[in-house]
Amino acid sequence: MFTGLVETLGKVVRVDPQGPSADLVVDLGKCQPGARIGDSIAINGCCLTIVQLEGPLATFQAGEETLSRTNLGRLKEGSPVNLERALAVGDRLGGHYVTGHIDAQATLTVRRNDGPWAFLHFEVPSSYRQHLASKGSVAIDGVSLTVVSVEHQTFSVALIPHTLSATTLGSLKVGDQVNLETDLLAKYVERMLEVRS
Repeated sequence: MFTGLVETLGKVVRVDPQGPSADLVVDLGKCQPGARIGDSIAINGCCLTIVQLEGPLATFQAGEETLSRTNLGRLKEGSPVNLERALAVGDRLGGHYVTGHIDAQATLTVRRNDGPWAFLHFEVPSSYRQHLASKGSVAIDGVSLTVVSVEHQTFSVALIPHTLSATTLGSLKVGDQVNLETDLLAKYVERMLEVRS
């Protein structure tokens, strides 16, 4: 379980293909102190497990499903990534409950810079639109954000200067795809309604 509050920008040091899967070697930066083999780390919002650790370099195994359903399959040497360690019992919850299980990829369709802020509009697959609500929560590449508005095929978010400088979202361009995790409660409500009907 995570909060969507990115702790640091990490960097991909190496991508080692392993058939249809891959080993990702990531410099953990500020997330390195106390890291151990078996720990869960959200990389661009996707929960992965440390399988090898050498100083600040951690190796993660990403399967075929993960590489095809998330933007981790497009990572290469030097790619920046958002990193967050798993939530510890008793920690403050400043964002919202984020599982690290990516629902889909969304595509940036509009970026409007307004002074130091940025307003981003994303197109989302139709099967996930009912999980989005104005003033609700969403995680984009692991960043907890508040939804500003929801249109027929898109939703928008407003990014403050800190988020733009401290996460990968600051460098997004129109056409880029991001990992999307919709609100956990919305999924359970939808499932309950399905079962009742």
